Amino acid sequence: MSDLSQLPLAVGHMIGLGALGSCIGIGIMASRYLDASARQPEMMEALQPKVFLLAGLLDGAFIISVALGVWFALAAPFPSS
Repeated sequence: MSDLSQLPLAVGHMIGLGALGSCIGIGIMASRYLDASARQPEMMEALQPKVFLLAGLLDGAFIISVALGVWFALAAPFPSS
């Protein structure tokens, strides 16, 4: 039951889908921030720290996904064919 042939695919999906989700999330958030600041310019200073906090959280989720993928890859090395 220790078949490791699918491990590279799983690690690639973890990293790739984490990057895709993070990029989409930051893109949507940035567009909504720009839209909100164009409608109400006086709210830019109040919204900017929240945008940077959320961008950091989204990047943090991606970095955790990469760390887990590397951990799985190194904890169970790829089988030598």
